[in-house]
Amino acid sequence: MGIVAGLDSSPDFTRIVVCDADSGVVLRQGYAPHPLDGTAEGARPSDVDPQAWLLSLGEAAGGGLLEGVQAIGVSAQQNGLVPVDSQGNTVRPAMVGGDKRAQVAAADLVDALGGREAWAQAVGSVPQAAQPVTKLRWLARTEPESALRTASLLQAHDWLVWQLLGRPARRTTDRGGASGTGYWSAATGSYRPDLVELALGHQALLPDVLGPWEAAGTTPEGLLISAGTGETMAAAFGLGIGLGDAVVSLGASGSVMAVHHEALVDSTGMITSLADATGMHLPVVTTLNAVRALRGAAELLGVPDLQALSDLAMKSTPGSHGLVLLPYLEGERTPNLPHTAGTLAGLRRESMKPEHLARAAFEGMLCGLADALDVLRGRGVEVRRIFLLGQAAELGAVQACAPALLGTQIVVPQPADYAAIGAARQAAWALGVQQGTIQPGLPPVWQGAAAQVLEPGEELPVGQAVRQQYVSVRDQTHPGAFRS
Repeated sequence: MGIVAGLDSSPDFTRIVVCDADSGVVLRQGYAPHPLDGTAEGARPSDVDPQAWLLSLGEAAGGGLLEGVQAIGVSAQQNGLVPVDSQGNTVRPAMVGGDKRAQVAAADLVDALGGREAWAQAVGSVPQAAQPVTKLRWLARTEPESALRTASLLQAHDWLVWQLLGRPARRTTDRGGASGTGYWSAATGSYRPDLVELALGHQALLPDVLGPWEAAGTTPEGLLISAGTGETMAAAFGLGIGLGDAVVSLGASGSVMAVHHEALVDSTGMITSLADATGMHLPVVTTLNAVRALRGAAELLGVPDLQALSDLAMKSTPGSHGLVLLPYLEGERTPNLPHTAGTLAGLRRESMKPEHLARAAFEGMLCGLADALDVLRGRGVEVRRIFLLGQAAELGAVQACAPALLGTQIVVPQPADYAAIGAARQAAWALGVQQGTIQPGLPPVWQGAAAQVLEPGEELPVGQAVRQQYVSVRDQTHPGAFRS
């Protein structure tokens, strides 16, 4: 079919990969940071001029990177809300990231609709500070003039696709991106304009939701632009996950997502019901404490980095000589314990050694993620294989503990730009459908991610015992935490 490109506009940079449309082999790559002037090093602003994304894109595509490309897919950071006026101009800078200033607005919205269960039934998620619907509420309360001028709503990838197409009258998004807004339901496949009005105070135009293989349009130069999607969905598509697969992401916080055949409505609000980039569903459960628990343990023990913490943990044995860490250092979302603190249990004279605490940190982090995984399994989501992502996935202690504690095969993919690759795969899909070489419902088959595969093997019973030790401490400390 030729060659296609995928671009991923993350919070900090743009990455572009150019791929063979048939095999997915990466032929060329480009990279450029976003020009965010006046921002302290290491800090991310809550407000960003979207033009910074375009400037970064242009720089990443320099040197003829896109020469010969026939189609482009766009992935971008999720929850980046771009309010646009009736003339197509941005009303204010894009509102991006976690945006903690909107926490009060989130609670306000939950109450306004009648509670967490009402939101879960309406759109498959309970408002969080990061979500576009919550940012709209914050805008209406804090910048009423900007709210009044807001005529239409776009997310980051919607805005970039619209710009690449020359700002046409029609604006588009995809199921994946729409499912994270808080005003589109993955279960019904439709918007809830009433929730936009509840948050913003008035109606606003919303982009058309395209199918996974549909094209958003063609540039004036004849380049096909696919629907685009959010970073999470693009990365899942780039990894090639399908039914029976889950992805566990180890960031400061953690997340567990899995491919499922239907949207899940969760009255507890622990499951966020997203759509994926293929027409399936992507339920996600988030923990607030993953690698931050490891970093906290490293600081407490006075070791210089996570590698040193891992090396120390490997001197201990499964079960950490009875030490159990409930890693709820920032409160916790799964289970819903927003105001709690972490707990270290099982202290005995023989267990009070640095290596045992180090191992308890790894086991506690992974048991917390196993709790999140159980939320999905408890709703009928099949998990036969887990992709483990994040820099911490490379640590020896993580790889030693994860298969037995999570109870299934673990796949650790080699580092790659999976979101950009997923965007390129989407572009190849749209191009193939247009050319008549690919069926609409069948995405192109690309080579899978190169990966290390870890099996629980004979360690599974030991892992189950360690997990039970953790669950006992959790239930004694927080009885009923997982009760619906």
